[in-house]
Amino acid sequence: MSFRRRVALLAAAAVAIAVVLASALTYLLVAHQLRGQIDSQLRDRSHGVSAYVGRRAAEGLTPFLGGDAIARNPLGNLLPRPYQVRGYQQFVNASGGVLFRSSANVTLPVSAATRALAARGGGSRFEEAHVGGVRMRILAEAVLPGVAAEFAQPLTETDHLLRHLRLILALIALGGIALAALLGRLVADAVVAPVGRLTRAAEHVARTRDLSGRIATGGPEEVGHADEIGRLAVSFNAMLDALERSMNALDASVHAQRQLVADASHELRTPVTSLRTNIEILQQAPHIDPLQREELFAEVVDQIEELTLLVNDLIDLARGEEPPAETEDVRLDEIVAEAVERARRHAGGVGSDNPLRAELAPVVLPGVPSRLGRAVNNLIDNAVKYSPPGATVEIVLERGQLTVRDHGPGISAEDLPHIFDRFYRGAEARGRPGSGLGLAIVRQVVEQHGGSILAEAAPGGGTLMRVRLPRAQDVAADRPPAARYGATV
Repeated sequence: MSFRRRVALLAAAAVAIAVVLASALTYLLVAHQLRGQIDSQLRDRSHGVSAYVGRRAAEGLTPFLGGDAIARNPLGNLLPRPYQVRGYQQFVNASGGVLFRSSANVTLPVSAATRALAARGGGSRFEEAHVGGVRMRILAEAVLPGVAAEFAQPLTETDHLLRHLRLILALIALGGIALAALLGRLVADAVVAPVGRLTRAAEHVARTRDLSGRIATGGPEEVGHADEIGRLAVSFNAMLDALERSMNALDASVHAQRQLVADASHELRTPVTSLRTNIEILQQAPHIDPLQREELFAEVVDQIEELTLLVNDLIDLARGEEPPAETEDVRLDEIVAEAVERARRHAGGVGSDNPLRAELAPVVLPGVPSRLGRAVNNLIDNAVKYSPPGATVEIVLERGQLTVRDHGPGISAEDLPHIFDRFYRGAEARGRPGSGLGLAIVRQVVEQHGGSILAEAAPGGGTLMRVRLPRAQDVAADRPPAARYGATV
């Protein structure tokens, strides 16, 4: 059964039940009201008779002779009032004998409860009985010691009225059920319409993979007061937005991976070809001059080192697509100091020709120490590589910012926007060793740690690399002052 049909049936059933219950309640209320009117008339009649009989008894006039014989009409000339009906009256004793009845043709039944009233001499009760095929409402009430009066009123008109009322209410209920079915269909259409829009939107996405479609939810004020369906539409649109962003990010990631593979294959082809050529020469020329052999071996070693560095850089770039490792509080000034010391050792005595001056304030940064160390090493190695002999490389770390300045030829305006791209090498770098991945790795690591990097021309010549790390915090240091403030390493 479809959702629309279930909603229609539930709505129709709810309205139909309400109509039937209202009809039944109306019938019960009307029947109770009519029964109450008859009971009031009987009680009013009994009060008049009881008062009349009581007065005659007080005057010493006994309205009844002994036995069951009726002396005379104990009601005298007592007439009903305008709002009373005469009906039927009857007097009985405690044994159930009839002492008087108002109609010679109608004898009211005497129940055990009525006899008990007469014997007890007090109280009253209502009951119903059929007399001559007519249903009557009877009030039994004790009027004298040992005597009870019965007042009866036919229910013929009341039953006739109730039968008509039942017919009318049955027709109303049937009409209400039919109307409920129609209203249920209309309600189902109104309720299911928003769900239908959601269904069509979901089917469209599943069929076409198009995530650009959205469901209209009204203005911001309407959305704030939306019902469950409206909130569902808002949530569906939010889900489509998140899914679209994820798909775009996935497409960008796939494109970046393909570009990385294409660039890597291009960069790997040259050293691998050159390495293979040199090895083939060594293999095919066993009697080559020893000096040339040594030169070829040295060239093969250099090519292997270049290839190793390139592979390591590619691995670092590939790791950038992985989820970040667990971070810890890292002393960035210690990492920079270790990188400076490493650059000095790697220069192999060139430290006097290219002094490295570091001014490092104590800074703590939440991050991954290995990746931060690789980025700082690349940054300092790049500055040393492009600095002329005797030029100082200046490294400053303070207030969450790391700057590295060299005094080399600088970067041309055409190359400046691209120096952080993968495998990009400017005009000044094409004649130098390297893969063009060092600064790309620096930018990747810095962005992973919530920062940014900017390259700009330094005053007086050279290049200034400026790394901003908003998450870094200055802290009290426990390092020796010479290592923290303006030490030349």
